[in-house]
Order: sequence, then C-alpha cells, then structure tokens
Amino acid sequence: MLALHQKLAAAPALIRVLPFGLFLVLTSCQGKFFAGSEYWFYLIKTLVGGGLIWLMLPTVTEMRWKFSWAAVGVGIVVFAIWVGLDSLYPKFGKAGTPWNPHTHFGDASPLAWLFIIVRLVGSTLIVPPLEEVFYRSFVYRSIAKADFQSVPLNHFAWLPFLGTAVVFGFAHYEWLAGILCAFAYQGLVLRTNRLGDAMTAHAITNLLLGLWVVFRPAWHFW
Repeated sequence: MLALHQKLAAAPALIRVLPFGLFLVLTSCQGKFFAGSEYWFYLIKTLVGGGLIWLMLPTVTEMRWKFSWAAVGVGIVVFAIWVGLDSLYPKFGKAGTPWNPHTHFGDASPLAWLFIIVRLVGSTLIVPPLEEVFYRSFVYRSIAKADFQSVPLNHFAWLPFLGTAVVFGFAHYEWLAGILCAFAYQGLVLRTNRLGDAMTAHAITNLLLGLWVVFRPAWHFW
C-alpha cells in the first residue's frame, strides 16, 4: 500500500483526475442495464467513491474538510439560487428521468428509502470532495499554469476563474445555477486558500437540495 501511495504521489494530475473520471463512468451506467439499475449503480458508485477518497487522502493534501461560517452561508445561498432560478432560464439538452425510488420500488418500500439515504449520503459526503479536487484544485490551477501544483489555491486569474465555472456549469443540466455555484465555491477557495471550505459549502448545498427533493417533493432536481 505504501508503494501505491508513493506512485500516486508521483502522479499528482492522475490522482486528482482518475477518481473523478471513474465516478463519471459509473454515473453514465445508471439506468443503462436493467429497470432500476440507476439506483443500484448509485449505490455502487457511492461505495467506490468512498474507496477512491480513502485512496486519495494520503497524497491529495488539500482534500481536507474545513468548517467556517462563510462556507455555511455560501452553501445555503447556492441552494437558494439552485432552487430559485430553476424556472427562470432555459436548460440545454434534455432532462433525464427523475431519480425517484418511490416510483420503482413503491412508497412504502424499505428499498426506496435505502436508496434515498444512499443518494443523500453520496451527494453530501462523496460528491463534494471528488468534484472540488477535480475542478478547483486541478482544472482551475491547470488552466492557470501547466505545473498546477506550483499555483497557490488562492491565486486569482480571470481565465481559470471563468473557464472552470463554465466547465462546471455545463456539466449540469441546470447550467446557469451551476456557473453561479462554481463562482461561489471558487470564491471561498480564493478567500481562504483552502479547498475544505468549498467542500463544506458544496456538501451543505447538496444536503439541503436533497432534503428539498425528498420532502417538497421536487424529484426533477435528481
């Protein structure tokens, strides 16, 4: 295991890109194999994502959760933007089938609630570290300079700031909210010189959105 970590430390781009890429591959498998496979693949990718984060921790030193009231505030504001803007702008592409386990397993099914809990855990604890490392540690700094590790997290430049936000935004169906979300999370990183505050804000946004989806209900966000 020590030898593996040493090899990963010698490939700083790979350890920041490959886990996110594997996570996306598993995401693309959701719903492609059999009825209800989207739920089982979400469970699989959540477990795999947790393993990938454990593998990354020794070498990706900036991937550490940090609490701050600014992160809490940004997380809440981004949630409000995501929900509030939803009906106010056109989306690009087509929305997928809403991710609603109740429709597949039944309202009273324990499996339905299992997958809802898995989705809440995955989007709150797994997605933020993987996405923040990829977008704000790797993509932003790589746009700024090929030797991305020489770029401080609090280094500001317009091209990476705008470029990363556009890439992040258009990776989501809700592209405008995604761009504004990226501005907010990147701003936290620039302000604190830490990735952990953005991870916390991202987690709070996703948790609040997940609770909104389930209890509103507003399944189209999933």
